[in-house]
Amino acid sequence: MTISTHDVVIIGSGAAGLTAAINLAQDRKVLVLAKGALDSGSTNWAQGGIAAVLDAGDSFEAHVEDTMIAGAGLNDRATVEFVVSEAPAAIERLAALGVPFNDGEQFGERWHLTREGGHSHRRIVHVDDATGAAVQKALLKAARANPNITLQEDMVAIDLITSRHGEHYSGDGHVWGVYAFNQKAGRVDAFVARATILATGGAGRTYLFSTAPRGATGDGIAMAWRAGCRVSNMEMMQFHPTCLYNLEVKNFLITEAMRGEGGKLKLPPGVPGGGKRFMDRFDKRGELAPRDVVARAIDHEIKRLGLDYVHLDISHKEPEFIKEHFPTIYARLLDLDIDITKEPIPVVPAQHYTCGGVVIDLDGKTDLPGLYAAGEVTESGLHGANRLASNSLLECFVFGEAAANHIRANWDALPAAPLIRPWDESRVTDSDEEVIVTHNWKEIRRFMWDYVGIVRTTKRLERAQHRADLLAREVDDYYGNFRVTADLIELRNLLEVARLIIRCALKRKESRGLHYTLDYPEMLPEAADTVLVP
Repeated sequence: MTISTHDVVIIGSGAAGLTAAINLAQDRKVLVLAKGALDSGSTNWAQGGIAAVLDAGDSFEAHVEDTMIAGAGLNDRATVEFVVSEAPAAIERLAALGVPFNDGEQFGERWHLTREGGHSHRRIVHVDDATGAAVQKALLKAARANPNITLQEDMVAIDLITSRHGEHYSGDGHVWGVYAFNQKAGRVDAFVARATILATGGAGRTYLFSTAPRGATGDGIAMAWRAGCRVSNMEMMQFHPTCLYNLEVKNFLITEAMRGEGGKLKLPPGVPGGGKRFMDRFDKRGELAPRDVVARAIDHEIKRLGLDYVHLDISHKEPEFIKEHFPTIYARLLDLDIDITKEPIPVVPAQHYTCGGVVIDLDGKTDLPGLYAAGEVTESGLHGANRLASNSLLECFVFGEAAANHIRANWDALPAAPLIRPWDESRVTDSDEEVIVTHNWKEIRRFMWDYVGIVRTTKRLERAQHRADLLAREVDDYYGNFRVTADLIELRNLLEVARLIIRCALKRKESRGLHYTLDYPEMLPEAADTVLVP
């Protein structure tokens, strides 16, 4: 084991982590840890774009109201106003880093702005249909060029280093960095710092079907919870309405922007109403209704008619329009023998975004001194009960910078780390039962999909809780007796997060936004967060 000391350790190399790193590196030495490759997180997968008020006919007030409506009033208005007001400057900084946003000159605009579900105006700045990849590339280029930033791949975070890991226990819960499994060296290393930022993303892989990357196992949420942070609104799990239905390709997202540009949801041929639209029966906004409404409508039709999927059709648009606006989707589906200029796309809902998470304030501070968080790992108050399309990358930029600014402004108040105890694996052995990890991983994702999915009941949630509690004892025993592996670390975190989701869902006695239960179908008059305290 090695112990290394840094000014700031950032866990996660996506939009939130790299934004914080670039800002901190003005006067601090920063270490950025990535679980796998530096570009393997959710940022690189984001297709749609970034929401910001950039058009003369738009307003901050409209963006705030759209966000509050989508979030079913559970949002914190002060947070929403803060993020919305910071959005234009965040876009300018990205442009200065070289993000090649689509030009809007032919429309009399600096950038081309598109519109997505839930937005009252065109305010989505984008790079074709692969905005996240362009942002990731620009941020990584800037980070690699900065001598104050060290980027380290293949480091699987295990647990935060807190005051209980010091040679002299202080009891204040201060966070001093992280223990992480070095996949290349096959050992656990300690990374010690005066400030630590969680930018680990969401927990999409808790579910059987998800658009999230393989590594989205809720690591930051689980580590923060075990360290003593509050977690909030974990029941608010967003299911994207339109994921490609394909038995080989299980997580290819069909961007919200396709419906924004005229794509229609239809029932497939061979069933009553086949070939016809159905969204108007569920919401007057049709295909442009918020994601939770669209996802539930699709789920309803699939279950009602015994379908595997519904159709998303944009073939009525001119072929050149489709190829220009959706080049990535067009090319990927053509490889699968689907020509979207001529035929519809089979789609199903899939878990897409974790709206709840670690509780933070407007400076990105958590409950524990020395620990900050930004992005999907958090519950900042921005998204409420449902994230408005294209507010996710925006949250990463705004809170990544906010956390960095607070650390820089309060550097002298952050104490130096005490002597940290090394990781001890002297009492454990190598495992000859790796099949347990694989089996339990699959079981968690299946029962979460079946019992804690788009439509819930108390009986289903209690069934899921019972199974999760049994698995927890099994996983704890396994973790306590065998050396850690990347899969075991993820399984431990995945189960922790699953239990938090279930607990939050059981506590909410209403249907609001992304949490829909048949036992409490009405929304209560007062919106209240579901907060869990360790």
